Amino acid sequence: MKKHLLTLLLSALLLPLAAQEEYAEIARLRSLNETVQGIRSMADGEHYTVVEQGDIRRYRYAAAGAGESLLPEAAREQPITDYAFSPDERRILIASGRTPIYRRSYTTRYRLVENGTVREILPEAEAPRDARFTPDGCGIVYSDRNDLYLYDIESDKTRRLTDDGAWNRIINGTTDWVYEEEFGNTCAYALSPDGRTLAYLRFDESAVPEYRMMRFDGELYPEPFSFKYPKAGEANSIVELWTIDLETGRRTQIETGPEQDQYLPRIGYTPDGRLWFFRLNRRQNRFEMIVCEPSGAQRTAYEERSQRYVERVDDRTITFLDKNRFLVKQESHTGRMHLYLYSVRGGLQGPVTRGDDWEVTELVGTDGKRVWYLSTEGSPLRRNLYSIRLDGSDKRRLTPDEGYCTVVPSAGMKYGIVTASSAASPNRVEILTGDGRKVRTLKESAGLRAELALAPRPRKEFFTFRTERGDVLNAYLVKPLDFDPAKRYPVLLTQYSGPGSQSVRDRWETDWEDALVEKGYIVACTDGRGTGFRGEEFKKCTYGKLGALEVEDQLSFARYLAEQPYVDASRIGIYGWSYGGFMAVSCALKGLGLFKMAIAVAPVTSWRYYDTIYTEIYNDLPRYNAAGYDDNSPIRFARMLDDRRTRLLLIHGTADDNVHLQNTIELARALNRAGKRYDMMIYPDQNHSMLPDDTRNVRQQMIDYTLRNL
Repeated sequence: MKKHLLTLLLSALLLPLAAQEEYAEIARLRSLNETVQGIRSMADGEHYTVVEQGDIRRYRYAAAGAGESLLPEAAREQPITDYAFSPDERRILIASGRTPIYRRSYTTRYRLVENGTVREILPEAEAPRDARFTPDGCGIVYSDRNDLYLYDIESDKTRRLTDDGAWNRIINGTTDWVYEEEFGNTCAYALSPDGRTLAYLRFDESAVPEYRMMRFDGELYPEPFSFKYPKAGEANSIVELWTIDLETGRRTQIETGPEQDQYLPRIGYTPDGRLWFFRLNRRQNRFEMIVCEPSGAQRTAYEERSQRYVERVDDRTITFLDKNRFLVKQESHTGRMHLYLYSVRGGLQGPVTRGDDWEVTELVGTDGKRVWYLSTEGSPLRRNLYSIRLDGSDKRRLTPDEGYCTVVPSAGMKYGIVTASSAASPNRVEILTGDGRKVRTLKESAGLRAELALAPRPRKEFFTFRTERGDVLNAYLVKPLDFDPAKRYPVLLTQYSGPGSQSVRDRWETDWEDALVEKGYIVACTDGRGTGFRGEEFKKCTYGKLGALEVEDQLSFARYLAEQPYVDASRIGIYGWSYGGFMAVSCALKGLGLFKMAIAVAPVTSWRYYDTIYTEIYNDLPRYNAAGYDDNSPIRFARMLDDRRTRLLLIHGTADDNVHLQNTIELARALNRAGKRYDMMIYPDQNHSMLPDDTRNVRQQMIDYTLRNL
């Protein structure tokens, strides 16, 4: 008896140590999948720079070499968070350090490198951010505490450009929380090509409801962090477009239309110096690009409408070729995302790409005659690089291997640095010429390849299956190396499922779920209706009813797997994070015991709690579609949890400014009222990604929980 107790005690002591090694090994393998950091093309299109060991080094695209250090030794003592060259490339602006604000925004300290020397700049700034060189390279525009400033490099003096910025009230030249999160940018100003005028957005947040998020930080009396967060149906910032004459300081408001309750996602200047701006209505089903003529007149150069919504706009939605022509990436013409050539004065000139069963995923670049782009031609699971003439002729595929590519182009599209992988092969980083000829390999993840050759790891097996409703969905399985079809295995479904997303893709990836495969589990994934890259109708069919069709598809996938002879139907689990957490909870509640276990990290539990831009584009405004917000809320279905057969784990960070802890708290309240049992893990002062401290801890905890309960 004593020997048995001793054995149990030793096992209990050793298990946590062994468990901690499981995700550590996954993280180590991820670190061996090589990339090239901080790539910047030089203006000549023949050289590029990268960040290496605290230095910025310049290399030639066309030939291998040791590279040239661009920083004096004194400048290498501090970390490089970001960097930019002046237009003449004689100066380098370096951001050092990062104090996060939200997901993309942060304050930093800036240094200037010039003539082999480095110096700290912006000494008067308390919290500088979003700094940019002026077109002549003699000044730097930056934001500090919601106002814009212009720093003169030669005189070392700063001029304040706006003076009404105030926390939680007025923002000049940077974006508010919801623009940053959903439109993906933090800088909300642009300089004219001649450097005489600065255009900027002014956000009036005064009417936006305030969210108070408790910060603990080990203090005796914790304090709330309050910020403006517009939830679905609530007031947004009132956004205005202004210009400043940088010589006189004169400010002018630009007319943006009679509607205040709208979005201005991007602003900029045409190559010949005309101001343009994007305009998007609140329901996000009408998008326009407005060009401002020197006379003061405004021209709608592009307009797109949809019965449901116009796809989210970004920096590459519209790309100017010259003062009159521009490229548009849109899906409204054919139901597939393609490229079109437009003229400011003449409208649509014609399609650049065509295809009924594939679509363009990214416009990589153009030299004014040809266009380089990534697309799903061949398979929605893959990305390959193509080039084509503006008239749609002479299309060429430039990446020969199957898999998934990303590209950083050179100026003028002379070269491209291509990072390519597949589910079976890790990253290889190569330089290609503009016509697809390989120049050389920069990285090939040699250490990881050597390890995989000695100790192969399980691979994704891609397939399609048909649901009971007849929909054909893409999916994959990852089986243990010693898989035996005569045995029955537990299965974990991993998914995200959000609108326009993709989880089933032919790309080398590894995360915590792979540790389960090593333990004898099968990991499975499917992209249900509403996910991306299979056409507009497949993606937008979930409009107005988030969580209805997507949940149906995950339940169908679980039932399909349960019918396979190698699956233990009594041991199927599901996991998801954010939108995937919403799905995992919904499936656990509606599955009626189909899932033995569910893990939901930072789940949305009511779309009434989430932000305006994301929620309303996919679900319309609550006043027009209350059922779309309430009918599929997990809070409403808390009573349906079969806690005798389904173990549910809720995980949330208290400092999640994105999906608020409120979501998990209100679901917990509903579960408590229904008398349901569940598990919960709360991570103090961690954000939506479980940063800054617990990104590894949460994944190891999920491994442990799955091993215990599935």
